[in-house]
Amino acid sequence: MNHTRKVAGVAGALSFLWVGLTAAIAASQRKLVFNPTVKREVANPRSSGHRTRAIVLRAKDGTKLSGWLMTPQVVGPHPAVLYFGGRSEEVSWVVRDAGKLFPGMAVLAVNYRGYGASQGDPAEQHMVEDGRLLFDWLAERHHVDAGRVAVVGRSLGSGVAVQVALARPVHSLVLITPYDSILAIARRRFRAVPVGFVLRHRFESVKYAPELTAPTYVLRAFSDDIVPHSHTDLLVAKLGTLHLDEIVPGSDHLNIPYLEATQTRIAAFLRQQFGLAHPAPASPARVGVRPALAPQEPIPG
Repeated sequence: MNHTRKVAGVAGALSFLWVGLTAAIAASQRKLVFNPTVKREVANPRSSGHRTRAIVLRAKDGTKLSGWLMTPQVVGPHPAVLYFGGRSEEVSWVVRDAGKLFPGMAVLAVNYRGYGASQGDPAEQHMVEDGRLLFDWLAERHHVDAGRVAVVGRSLGSGVAVQVALARPVHSLVLITPYDSILAIARRRFRAVPVGFVLRHRFESVKYAPELTAPTYVLRAFSDDIVPHSHTDLLVAKLGTLHLDEIVPGSDHLNIPYLEATQTRIAAFLRQQFGLAHPAPASPARVGVRPALAPQEPIPG
């Protein structure tokens, strides 16, 4: 009898802890998914290769979104790039590095709601809605070639980029340390918790990947404990228009966008796609490069 009571007591305590942990994740999920950075990474951002203009746009609900528009020094229309940052990323650094990353291209980099000087609170729905609005705004600029607008997304922003590319005529797509879904990563981290019932910000890129039509370039970090390669493998296996899947030597999840090796690769891919140059295609056989996987091929472990 005492043994039965002890077992029941332990089971009750575990159940209480399980419910408590589930409730805590439900209540704090915004903090788990987003980490708004308000302070500028670069105090006075200017691009050496562009005219730089600070802009403030209004979302459909009136929320002010702040960022920068960069245009080449020569007369357009130009191909253009829309950039979406990571979980903790304030995007002023993109302005500083735009001359290397996006030479000869117009660039729009706007902070998410709650990031930088943008108002509001971050949420998946808002990020995707705002992303579509930003794409439309950029494509309508007189100095932009509306038929050549690429989207670049890093980490969390890869999920935004995928959904924008699904809804808009994106010319080319660059995904830096992308994942299959935030839901899958959360399930991996909180194995004992039914996160599928409580997580609202899911960013399920793997669901949309087969429908994408833009040539897609995937860049992975050599060492990545935030988005393990297994989560990228699942996304890559579903991409119907994969151009190249590449590992940047010496990179990790945090430093990858700042490295010269990364920036050179992105610039070369976009210039080739936009017809600004025709560099020799990278060979999948060389070190640091993963060959494109056809959708029917088995997923590497």
